[in-house]
Amino acid sequence: MAIKMTHAARAELTNVVRKRYRAAAGADKSKILDEFIAVTGYHHKSAIRALNSEPTSNKRQTRARPALYDEAVQTALIVLWEASDRVCGKRLKALLPILLPALERNGHLHLHEPIRQKVLTMSAATIDRLLRMPRSATNLKKRRRAMPEARRRVPVRTFADWNEPLPGSMEMDCVAHCGDANRGSYVNSLVLTDIASGWTEAAPLVVRDSGLLVETLERIRLGLPFELRALDVDNGSEFVNENLINYCLSHGIELTRSRPYRKNDQAWIEQKNGAVVRKLLGYRRFQGIACAQAITRLYGASRLFVNFFQPSFKLAEKHREGAHVSKRYHPPQTPYERLLQAENLPETAKAKLREVAGALDPLKLLEEIRAVQAYLVAIADGDTPPTAVAEPPDLSAFIAGLSSAWRAGEIRPTFSVGSEPRYLRSLQNVVQQDAAPLRSKNVAARMAATRPVVQTASTMPAAQAPEQPQLIYAEPGTSAFHALEMVWPLACRRLEGFPNITATQLFEELCLQFPGRFHPWQVRRLMKRVKAWREDARARGVVIGSLKYRSIGKKPRGRGPGPQRFTDHWPEMLQCLEARPDQTAKELLIEFQARYPGIYDATHLRTLRRRVSIWRREAIQLLISAMPDFTKDISSTVAA
Repeated sequence: MAIKMTHAARAELTNVVRKRYRAAAGADKSKILDEFIAVTGYHHKSAIRALNSEPTSNKRQTRARPALYDEAVQTALIVLWEASDRVCGKRLKALLPILLPALERNGHLHLHEPIRQKVLTMSAATIDRLLRMPRSATNLKKRRRAMPEARRRVPVRTFADWNEPLPGSMEMDCVAHCGDANRGSYVNSLVLTDIASGWTEAAPLVVRDSGLLVETLERIRLGLPFELRALDVDNGSEFVNENLINYCLSHGIELTRSRPYRKNDQAWIEQKNGAVVRKLLGYRRFQGIACAQAITRLYGASRLFVNFFQPSFKLAEKHREGAHVSKRYHPPQTPYERLLQAENLPETAKAKLREVAGALDPLKLLEEIRAVQAYLVAIADGDTPPTAVAEPPDLSAFIAGLSSAWRAGEIRPTFSVGSEPRYLRSLQNVVQQDAAPLRSKNVAARMAATRPVVQTASTMPAAQAPEQPQLIYAEPGTSAFHALEMVWPLACRRLEGFPNITATQLFEELCLQFPGRFHPWQVRRLMKRVKAWREDARARGVVIGSLKYRSIGKKPRGRGPGPQRFTDHWPEMLQCLEARPDQTAKELLIEFQARYPGIYDATHLRTLRRRVSIWRREAIQLLISAMPDFTKDISSTVAA
């Protein structure tokens, strides 16, 4: 079957052959014409007319069409659109037969009959097209942000989609132990709870990292007394990412997520966050590897105590009559008892659970929980941690105190509400010390006029001296004073020892010593105070050298020196990091600036952060390897 030539190809071939056809003689012209007819399929006369005609342009011929709706119609439509409070085209189309007569009846609009007919007969699509420009100029609606690819891959599951699942369907969440300041690095608790039985597992995360989260989840999964079938998470980036998605796909786990800002979709895990995690750890700030190790030990005891000796209610049905909601619950049972009643749990797993339950001592687990809670509180409050208890611990004193423990109120160390923040305890110690009086009377007068009076045992009469001096924030009825007022004695001591320290460096030291106490804009107020102090210090005869600031043009900005800068003092820095694993690279740099003046400056912070990050990553891997081995069965864990 011959291939039919297109119209465009025939036109191109005609333009090429036309020149040869006109320049050829009679015999050659007939030969060219026969070849042209054979290729194009033209009739003999049509081929002659095409080769003898003038070449035509490829420009598309269009006929000018007059606009149906001119500017007058568009102006009238805009007036009606504004009068309708800027509704959409479909709603405006239905409103025009009502709105236009109303405006004409009240004398607000007068249209000629042709324009009036065009306005009333135009379609909704034409209305939207004519209003495209004014609507785009007045549309302030924000464009919807694109959903990340990982979030699109995880389907949504609500609280009503579970339909009484079998053991193995769990919800997972992270609990932040950041205290009052949600900044910096702090420990997070990874919590999982089974919807059918209420079985709860928890493990600490030194940092909120997706890779570390997957490793911890793998250890927890292998230690569960049932198979993990489904996992429901929130929309946080630590959960909805490629690492967790690939992990669930490789292990056959159904991964779903809740709706954003709908906490009731994860009602089971939210309840355990308060009844288990917050009940054990409270709301203090825990950071660093030392706290993570202690929390690991705490969860090792609590997982057995909670799952075997803590009954919980489970909702049976809920009935609503008007505003009254009546609920009926099943008899309270422990997660261990619910697992024994589960039909899909094999008998071998039930036998192991019975063996573990027969070997557990609830008072030993409770004493272990109380001891680790006291240890964590001491670390978080900056006190000296208690000494380690003997193994096995002596429970006689603990059992003897159970009958009278209620007289002391709340016995959980993490729930003590009378403990003061770290910055208040530091200032209490400053007040209790016998500080030397300020040398300048002007400075003393200025401080007495601008800060509240802090009376100590040395300044008060003996009969009125309290056992522990209390800080007075402000007089009753007056507004709270500035945060710098409390720490100004500490700043003066620092300035007396190092007069050349800049106000910015001093402010950074105060922010590190009292985290969450100051705001960046408060550095200007501190600059004014430091400037006034230096003027008084020079009047007292204190020699203050020239302050070293960056000289513009002498040294280009850029990265500091390489890692070899800290080679000489790195072993000493490692000793500091091992003694205080929670300190930051900035704190370490400030400490070594004080030890070795003139060697380190702020430009070396980036290099030190890189070194500290490498050391901390290795320490985290050591911590993971030191965690309880969840891969073993639960009976071997208890025996250990």
